[in-house]
Amino acid sequence: MDNKEEDEHNNKSNMSKSKRKELGISCTLNTEVGAVLAVIRRAPESNSGFYHHPDDNTDPSILQSLKSLRALLFNPQQEWRTIDPSIYLTPFLDVIQSDDIPAAATAVALQSILKILRLGIFDEKTSGAKDVINSAVTSITGCRLEKTNPVAEDAVMMRILQVLTAIMTHRASVLLTDHAVCTVVNTCFQVVQQSANRGDLLQRSARYTMHELIQIIYTRLPDIEVNDWENSESDTEDNNMDSGYGISSAVDIFHFLCSLLNVVEIMDTDGLTSQTPDENVQLFAMYLVNSAIELSGDSIGKHPKLLRMIQDDLFHHLIHYGASSSPLVLSMICSTLLNIYHFLRRSVRLQLEAFFSFVLFRAASPGSPLQLQEVAVEGIINFCRQPKFIIEVYVNYDCDPTFKNVFEETGKLLCKYAFPTGGNMTSIQVQAFEGLVVIFHNIADKIDKEDDSSPSGPYPVEISGFIPFWVEKSKEEDSETWVDYVRVRKAQKRKILIAGSHFNRDDKKGLEYLKISQLIGDPPDPKAYAVFFRYTPGLNKTTIGDYLGDPDEFHVQVLKEFTDTFEFTGMILDTALRTYLETFRLPGESQKIQRILEAFSEKFYDQQSSDMFASKDAVMILCYSIIMLNTDQHNPQVKKKMTEEDFIRNNRSINGGSDLPREYLSELFHSILHNAIALSDPTGSGSATVEMNPNRWIQLINRAKIMKPFILCDFDRRLGRDMFASIAGPSVATVAAVFEHSDEEEILHECIEALFSIARIAQYGLEDTLDELLCSFCKFTTLLNPYASAEETLYAFSNDMKPKMATLAVFTIVNTFKDSIRGGWRTIIDCLLKLKRLKLLPQSLVEPDDASNSVSDPQTLSSPHQDPKFGKKRHTSGIMGRFLNFMSMESVEEALNLGLSEFEQNIKIIQQCRIGSIFSNSSTLPDSCLLNLGRCIIFAAAGKGQKFSTPIEEDEAVGFCWDLINSIALANTHRLPTFWPYFHDYLLEVAQFPLFSPIPFAEKAIVSLMKMCLKLLASDQQPEASEELMFKSINLMWRMEKEILDTCCDFLLQSVSKIITEYPERLQTQLAWMSVLHLLSVTGRHPETYDQGVETLIGLMSDGSRITRLNYAYCIDCAFTFVALRNSRVDKNVKIMDMLVESASLLVEWYRVGYSDPGSNISMASNASGSSIEESSRVYNPISLFQRLGEFLKKTSLARREEVRNHAVISVERSFVLAEDLLFTPMNCINSFYNVIFAMVDDLHEKLLQYSRRENAEKETRSMEITLKLSMEVLTDVYLHFLKPISESPSFRTFWLGILRRMDTCMKADLGEYGESKMPEVIPNLLRNIVMNMKEKDILTQNGEDDLWDTTYYQIQWIAPALTEELFPEGLKNND
Repeated sequence: MDNKEEDEHNNKSNMSKSKRKELGISCTLNTEVGAVLAVIRRAPESNSGFYHHPDDNTDPSILQSLKSLRALLFNPQQEWRTIDPSIYLTPFLDVIQSDDIPAAATAVALQSILKILRLGIFDEKTSGAKDVINSAVTSITGCRLEKTNPVAEDAVMMRILQVLTAIMTHRASVLLTDHAVCTVVNTCFQVVQQSANRGDLLQRSARYTMHELIQIIYTRLPDIEVNDWENSESDTEDNNMDSGYGISSAVDIFHFLCSLLNVVEIMDTDGLTSQTPDENVQLFAMYLVNSAIELSGDSIGKHPKLLRMIQDDLFHHLIHYGASSSPLVLSMICSTLLNIYHFLRRSVRLQLEAFFSFVLFRAASPGSPLQLQEVAVEGIINFCRQPKFIIEVYVNYDCDPTFKNVFEETGKLLCKYAFPTGGNMTSIQVQAFEGLVVIFHNIADKIDKEDDSSPSGPYPVEISGFIPFWVEKSKEEDSETWVDYVRVRKAQKRKILIAGSHFNRDDKKGLEYLKISQLIGDPPDPKAYAVFFRYTPGLNKTTIGDYLGDPDEFHVQVLKEFTDTFEFTGMILDTALRTYLETFRLPGESQKIQRILEAFSEKFYDQQSSDMFASKDAVMILCYSIIMLNTDQHNPQVKKKMTEEDFIRNNRSINGGSDLPREYLSELFHSILHNAIALSDPTGSGSATVEMNPNRWIQLINRAKIMKPFILCDFDRRLGRDMFASIAGPSVATVAAVFEHSDEEEILHECIEALFSIARIAQYGLEDTLDELLCSFCKFTTLLNPYASAEETLYAFSNDMKPKMATLAVFTIVNTFKDSIRGGWRTIIDCLLKLKRLKLLPQSLVEPDDASNSVSDPQTLSSPHQDPKFGKKRHTSGIMGRFLNFMSMESVEEALNLGLSEFEQNIKIIQQCRIGSIFSNSSTLPDSCLLNLGRCIIFAAAGKGQKFSTPIEEDEAVGFCWDLINSIALANTHRLPTFWPYFHDYLLEVAQFPLFSPIPFAEKAIVSLMKMCLKLLASDQQPEASEELMFKSINLMWRMEKEILDTCCDFLLQSVSKIITEYPERLQTQLAWMSVLHLLSVTGRHPETYDQGVETLIGLMSDGSRITRLNYAYCIDCAFTFVALRNSRVDKNVKIMDMLVESASLLVEWYRVGYSDPGSNISMASNASGSSIEESSRVYNPISLFQRLGEFLKKTSLARREEVRNHAVISVERSFVLAEDLLFTPMNCINSFYNVIFAMVDDLHEKLLQYSRRENAEKETRSMEITLKLSMEVLTDVYLHFLKPISESPSFRTFWLGILRRMDTCMKADLGEYGESKMPEVIPNLLRNIVMNMKEKDILTQNGEDDLWDTTYYQIQWIAPALTEELFPEGLKNND
């Protein structure tokens, strides 16, 4: 029961609310009717002196309709929402339309209509709403105004604006027809026009209303659907009679807005004859156009007619007025173009290029007013701020041979404006520089992404084969290879421009260059030549004309293809002919002219839009006539000019026997009369300024119809790199110049940011740019001034923030992007050397002790976090943040507050540079970068480009350079065999420098190289044969100046001792052992290093495992050097000889296992000195090594001290005995005898004779005689020991005679004035012993077949006759 009562109560409440609302509407309408009637009945003039009855002049029907409405108000048959709105709106509309109603009543009626509309009594679903809403528009736009009372008229116009706005915002406005909407807009604009000379309030209201109407209309455009819009040509294809206004009104209104830009036309419609552009109207029109485009967005592209209006009408007006407009108008035009770019760029590719070429670039040229230049530059920068603008412009224009280089020209234009010209930077310079920085940051952020794994090469792009450069491939066709295709097209475009330059100097060479560059196929395609002539800028037009007119068949084909590049649709004949002849100079030969005009006539005839011409012959005849008329009218030498009648008469019956229309010929005549056809370019090269005339615009629109749409694309690392490459040179120069001339901290920081962005880009294949960047900024560090003293440099560095900023920026970049530096290393090293002289570098910059404890591990170098392709963006941003924080003014103030001195502040700056890590972390450097770095350091150490004031300064600088080399080598040991041979070549090159001084270069070098060698040998990851590379360079250094071995003797001894003691097994090459033992032998020359040196040698030889056939020969050489020293100790010499003699057993062991032992660690790298495999075998042959040992002992036997000589002689015998298994063959025995023992005896005998001839040398003579005696005894003993194998040799007889000859020589030794020799006492015994043994072993027998018996008999009879009977009692062989 309660619920039912509650429902009834709610129903009654709702009915009550509805009734109250209906009653409220009735009251409102009653009030408005009463107000209108009251005003109508009021006297027209408040001060009139006579009575005026309103019904006298008022239309009775109007009053009656109002009274009738009043009678119905409180007795409606239904709800107001369902009542036909015309019932309560028509009376008010009649009042507005009436001519008899006073202005005050009209104003009140307008106010009533406004109130009714705002009340929302009806909507689009109400019956009769469409008729009444359109009637309202008709009535209000046709409102009659009194001309006698301007104030009242202004009030009425204000009411009209309000009502029109209310109509357009009303829900039923969708029922308005296109015509009604256009009428509303037109009426509103009329108010705008009429308010120009009225109050400011009315004008502002009218403009605001106009803008509001445009917003309402074009906000609806995206919701309008079009079926098959690509092929649609109708304006109302989406409309029907019930759907209300749509695309038709949008097109008409937009056309109207475009017409407002044509100032001359607008002024003519108002009856004004002034040709002065109305800037206010242009600005207002641009404001409305901008609103329409902003609200419509890309939906404009769905409606062909509206799109064509923007492509043609709007762009034509913008380009026409943009180049010669005021700064304010140009600014609005730039805003409009930016909106079009955002929403419609796919459809305005050619138009955008034309706008940049004919408006922005020209407005920004030096000849334009300064304010206009500023606006143009600002407009360009606004475009560049768009995320994808620069990449899309580059792809669409710079990479297309048929377009201009819009991006490149943009970048170079900003560089030109930003480049300081002296003094403080102007606002336009600052603005242009900021625009450049925007471009740099945009490219850098897009291509240097942390997670970007896209390819980054190759650089530069090579044209591998013929690809038609005039054919454009869309991105959708092959997205994977599209980037490569675009890059190739850019490379082709560069080649085309080069070919154009050659063509202007020599046309044959230019065309040949096209073939060489693979821009022309085989066989050649005439279209390639045609496109080259048509679109390559700056070509010599005279040469083009001569080529096209040539009768050769191929040239004729090129002419046809050239003519086919034109679109003459929609052009009249003289316009088409002008367009055609603008591209080349018509040749003077009549036959060439005929061929060219034939080609033109055929093309024009095929594309004519009417049937005016009967044939192409008629076109060609008329072309001839036009050219003759042009010459007649504009050649000053022609006195009697052709008249219009003459021209018409001359062209009678040329159109297939009929006449062309007189009006057409008359139009042609006057066109030529007032505007000559330029048949030749004054320069002949097309350098004259080109204007956007109607002919060219029609050609552009025709070409746009067949051109592929604007390409939308994202950044690609390769394209970004190529983009910047096109403006790299001017960009680097501009940034450097701005940094140099500016003193504002903000601009300086912007320069540094630009510097980092350029470096981030340059790391991708722009090494030359990075080098140039570093060299440019290094000069701002004040460290490279060759004329400044150290004190002056330090003062300049300490008292100016700019050098500190430059220094920190340069080394930050070097640390971050060192992988991409090539030639720039030279400047970096020069800066480091200057910092070293200024004492601003730490004593141990590269921390050699720490850095050398662990050489680079190849296992860790390939980890992703160290790969130069990863993490750069993160590192770069972090470094930049630290840089800006450190170089801020707050940081400087903090340093001052802490009481830091200038020198301490400088040290702090240098510490932030992290210079040491450049070299200690060089393991990731590419090979080419590492080679450049090493070359620069080595050359700097050699003094190239350096000036030293004192020897100490030079010594420190050279040592510093070699410390850097040391650090680099230790950080890159994993690839030492790859780069060090080049370093060695650099050392050889250094030696050829003019005025090169090996000291201190070689001295510091050998110390550093030895340090490197020690670290390499201590490493577990020592590359194969790396120590040989080091020792090769070490040998080169001491050969440059042998004195350095003495000056570095102590260090060399310590190093060599450590190598021999700790790392002998790691010396794997012959060169390494030779070098080590040679350096060890050098240390023996100095008394202070002799003891340790000889102990090192003894230690090496005492351990048999350290002696290998690789180092055996060099151990012998080193031993001889020590033994031969005058200050050497006898006991040490004896010990050395004993050890060497004992080593003979090693030779036997090696011989037994074969001397090609694969386990001997003999690397093929040991052959790097030039020896072949056979030579290597000979060197490592144990027999050869034994003879090397014998050679050592033989030479030692000539020592000055008798103890040493005698021990050497005895050691010969011991060595032969120990090597018995090695010498078991007759040949080996005899050869060893000849090379060692015989030679030793001969040398000792010769030495004995030398001493005997000297004065006061008796002691030496007798001592040498003892040694000779001992050597003969050794000869005898060894001979008898090896008698059996020796006797088996075919050359035994000769060998035996050699022994007898030496016995004879010693027997007859002459000591001169020192008395008789004691050798005759020894020799007979030795002979007796030898002969008796030979007889016992049946080697010397009387019955032998040879003559050995008789020969020996005669020799002994000659040597020691007394022994003849004893040894040969039998006599001669044939003596019975």
